[in-house]
Amino acid sequence: MKIVNFSKYSSIKIGPIVQVNIINKIEKTDENFTIIGGANNLLVSNNPPKLAKLSKEFDYIKEDGDLLYIGGATPSGKVVSYCKKHDIKGFELLQKLPGLIGGIIKMNAGLKEYEIFNNLVAIKTIKGYIKKEDIDFSYRHTNIKSIIYEGVFEKKHGFDEKLFEYFEVLRKNQPNLPSAGSCFKNPPNSYAGKLLQECGLKGYRVGDVGFSKIHANFLVNHGRGTFEDAISLINLAKKRVFEKFGIELELEIVVL
Repeated sequence: MKIVNFSKYSSIKIGPIVQVNIINKIEKTDENFTIIGGANNLLVSNNPPKLAKLSKEFDYIKEDGDLLYIGGATPSGKVVSYCKKHDIKGFELLQKLPGLIGGIIKMNAGLKEYEIFNNLVAIKTIKGYIKKEDIDFSYRHTNIKSIIYEGVFEKKHGFDEKLFEYFEVLRKNQPNLPSAGSCFKNPPNSYAGKLLQECGLKGYRVGDVGFSKIHANFLVNHGRGTFEDAISLINLAKKRVFEKFGIELELEIVVL
């Protein structure tokens, strides 16, 4: 067990101090826990479920033939650096995308049409290896319920420097304040940030939590934001967008 202060550990700097189980090996009892990963897209309440995180035992990158095996606790920055050094393509999208591989796979993270599932072959769970074609996935969504201990990817040579720089430029426009990243998924044929801005919510605050003045879809903490502030703002945004456009926004951040 480890004591984790989510007001320091999570990217949005909101949350309680709780005990988190550390997973060193694959066991059935692990499935009783909710994995927190790097807590880069989490909003944790004062009464969360039982939490756990993978230990450094699951932080690795291994090559075997035309496949790449990446542990679920491997940071995105480590992966993109490795692939750049070894001229492996398909991971350029991880540039400036914080997170651990397990969480990135679980939410099918990415930017625009580039997403982690484009390059995925299989995942390793308590049930063994599960092929990509047996997983229900779509834009920022998967049906994966089990802990992801490992991702298996195609290994193709030809790291794309221009694509790498493209992602770096795009993400320079993201706010520097503590944030859980994009708050809402983009609805079909629209953009959540545009809808929020047209509802007058760009820069809008409830307490110390607000939508960024730089990008309306980024939920940011101005210093002393609380879980209650964040939930109030999220609910207000959903209400205003539905009333104005008839669109039900779906959360991209995970609320525990």
